[in-house]
Amino acid sequence: MRWVYLGLGWIATALGFVGAFLPVVPTVPFLIVAVWCFDRSSPRLRAMILKSEILGPPLRKWLARGAISRRIKIITTLAMAVGIVVATVLALPPVVILLQVAVCSAVLAYIWTRPEA
Repeated sequence: MRWVYLGLGWIATALGFVGAFLPVVPTVPFLIVAVWCFDRSSPRLRAMILKSEILGPPLRKWLARGAISRRIKIITTLAMAVGIVVATVLALPPVVILLQVAVCSAVLAYIWTRPEA
């Protein structure tokens, strides 16, 4: 299982890296998964992510208290709103837009009910 967790950790890290450059792909959730996987496969890689000057602080806050900073909450909300507007402008089928609104609403409800970092 160690190799499975290691592979999943690297995949999650790669997706988190992509998310740093694409506004609609989340970064921190993928890195939380990566830390969890590396905790079970490579403590050295887990420590490396948590010690990162850029990625470490939000991950440590999440791991310690389940906290998300207000700035990240706002950015996430705006990114999801932009995604819904783009889907509407592109005239995607209404069922797709409604599904997107439902998923985004559920995710935002979860995010906004977390403690603030």
